[in-house]
Amino acid sequence: VVYTQSEILQREVYLFERLDSPNREPMKHLKAICFLRPTKENVELLVQELRRPKYSVYFIYFSNVISKSDVKALAEADEQEVVAEVQEFYGDYIAVNPHVFSLNLLGCCRGRSWDPAQLTRTTQGLTALLLSLKKCPMIRYQLSSEPAKRLAECVKQVITKEYELFDFRRTEVPPLLLILDRSDDAITPLLNQWTYQAMVHELLGINNNRIDLSRVPGISKDLREVVLSAENDEFYANNMYLNFAEIGTNIKNLMEDFQRRKPKEQQKLESIADMKAFVENYPQFKKMSGTVSKHVTVVGELSRLVAERNLLEVSEVEQELACQNDHSSALQSVRRLLQSPRVSELDAARLVMLYALRYERHGSSGLPALLEELRGRGGTDRYRKLVSAVVEYGGKRARGSDLFSPKDAVAITKQFLKGLKGIENVYTQHQPLLQETLDQLIKGKLKDSQYPYLGPNTLRDRPQDIIVFLIGGATYEEALAVFNLNRSNPGVRIVLGGTTIHNTRR
Repeated sequence: VVYTQSEILQREVYLFERLDSPNREPMKHLKAICFLRPTKENVELLVQELRRPKYSVYFIYFSNVISKSDVKALAEADEQEVVAEVQEFYGDYIAVNPHVFSLNLLGCCRGRSWDPAQLTRTTQGLTALLLSLKKCPMIRYQLSSEPAKRLAECVKQVITKEYELFDFRRTEVPPLLLILDRSDDAITPLLNQWTYQAMVHELLGINNNRIDLSRVPGISKDLREVVLSAENDEFYANNMYLNFAEIGTNIKNLMEDFQRRKPKEQQKLESIADMKAFVENYPQFKKMSGTVSKHVTVVGELSRLVAERNLLEVSEVEQELACQNDHSSALQSVRRLLQSPRVSELDAARLVMLYALRYERHGSSGLPALLEELRGRGGTDRYRKLVSAVVEYGGKRARGSDLFSPKDAVAITKQFLKGLKGIENVYTQHQPLLQETLDQLIKGKLKDSQYPYLGPNTLRDRPQDIIVFLIGGATYEEALAVFNLNRSNPGVRIVLGGTTIHNTRR
């Protein structure tokens, strides 16, 4: 995620090994740079390595704070004095976008409380993030969530214990860490997406910037797995937040541009100068040809899936469930799609989940009938069980906030006007709850009664540096909301993180 292999080769790093790979050959003419999480297992592996060193010198970097006792164990193992330096280089998290990070943890809670190992890992990830950004923040958390409070306390403990590390130059307005719980908004990860990055993750899945295309019919060998990274793919950087319709047009322009620049096959390479020009342009051309074939393949596969799974129609009903309040029309729409053979089992289950989250308490709820219908489709109870699990996780009883009803006349009018204005794009009317929460926070209106501060101090000014962390995972739709908030609020910087980055399957 951090470096491409070609970038790191330019820095004269020629060999990549994992510390736990057996049968590595000794290469005493090489220096080793070790970059590790400071876990017990890693320290133990390093102790074994230093007892029988395979390289001439070792530069050891830990991605987080390492205990004195672990450093002592390493020193005792280093009898041949091969260690040149040991440093803490805080990077104990995955940087996904310039303003989004993930810890790649799935399933961080058991029921309503933390899995202890995952709580430790999340605390480490968050404190490493704060150290790498040089922030010692005030902390606010979602009161309705016990895990949010626990995590806030654990982060605070580390800051107190390692106070020397967190002794950064004070800023006029202290930074703020806001800890939220995914269960407050279980709707967002269940929706189909229509902006490029979010859509790729929803339909194909992004794992550490890599996309597995091996299931694409007739895929060529070198495109079975592709990398989508805004760092070194200009087209992706410019298009990741655009709507699918615009991507189509931009791909076409990219193709045309490529055709224009293509070295003429019959190009006469008569003089040395001709050859030199060809060779000089070739890497540019090769890079561009790689970009073109990659994006054409990805967008082609997205289009195929949208058509095959009838996703335009499915998505329209999802948006109606998430954003409108018309029970009988919603129920009819869901019924209609459940009876359509073109709708996949996953999409059918997703619609019933959204319906259940939206109308679980409705007087004339059609949920039992929909569940029967769902069972009739797949013949199994698997999805039926998942529907009740989702309601238990993110239903009315579990939520601390009001996910659906606009609070007052102004909000209702705003929604109505937005509805009128947004008719042309019925597929992207949904706004994640996070958008409203952050909007309130930036304006200084986020209620202390729902999102209290940890400790006696509160922020008098509006926050400028905000780190928001979602226990139970963030989504690329929320990443887009944060990107837009950063753009429309100069002077405010928001970073979004989560235990993972969700799509519906996750």
